[in-house]
Amino acid sequence: MTEAARQAAADLASSGDGLVSGQPVLDLLVALLDLERIEENIFRGVSPAESPVRVFGGQVAGQALVAAGRTVPAERKVHSLHAYFIRPGDPSIPIVYEVDRIRDGRSFTTRRVIAVQRGKAIFALSASFQQPEPGLEHAEPMPAVPDPETLPTRAESMRRYADKLGPIARVPRPIDVRYVTDPPWEVRDRGPAEARSQVWMRADGSLPDDELLHVCVLTYASDMTLLDSVLVRHGAYWGLDRVLGASLDHALWFHRPFRADEWFLYDCASPSASGARGLATGRFFGRDGTLIATVVQEGLLRILD
Repeated sequence: MTEAARQAAADLASSGDGLVSGQPVLDLLVALLDLERIEENIFRGVSPAESPVRVFGGQVAGQALVAAGRTVPAERKVHSLHAYFIRPGDPSIPIVYEVDRIRDGRSFTTRRVIAVQRGKAIFALSASFQQPEPGLEHAEPMPAVPDPETLPTRAESMRRYADKLGPIARVPRPIDVRYVTDPPWEVRDRGPAEARSQVWMRADGSLPDDELLHVCVLTYASDMTLLDSVLVRHGAYWGLDRVLGASLDHALWFHRPFRADEWFLYDCASPSASGARGLATGRFFGRDGTLIATVVQEGLLRILD
């Protein structure tokens, strides 16, 4: 663990009951993304002290992207990543990230990253970086939605359900989330609904002016509410129903520059679910309506008897 991560973890642990949010939790995330370099192409990361039984998928994806990005010239920007979640990660031990420098071309750089615990791969990521250049421009418009300041915080939205939701309601979150559509735990009470979820998000505090860090924080956030669009279609939700779920694969395309500590809309929908797998797509829009990223994920979703 880096010294920054140790200090951030200590500060968070000393905060009391764990119902903390804002800059202290965001500082911990930034510290967790500050990987320790062991060798030229080998990095080590850790998980928060207060973690669920397995490593959060957004965390390992963000850390893997940090590892890839630290082997690429700063002027080349990540434009896409494709990842597979292979085994559950153990949050009690470090994760080693091994970077393979696949290609350094005139315009594009390709990296492959394998995350390893106990000698076995738990996660694999391929990422492509591009030298900025001009080209064709168009984008879909952002849906019309209320401003984030007019919406309740996530904690306010789940207050009536906190006891039923258990740890989901208590885990510190570095991302400020405001639901545009009704929160999925409320939708569940009314039964199956449209397979859609819309939330405003932003890093819950201020981030340094490091473009790669902002991309990695968005990558972290992209795994937070995406599969909710699958569950609401079937009137189910984590913690309230016996849902066994896990990310299987994840793809992100980054279209335009952004800051992750400014509001962005995450517009998610699910076109299909079958074979105990659910597919979800998402679009990220900046506050000004700019389309900044697109995501697709398939997740394992089993409803247990």
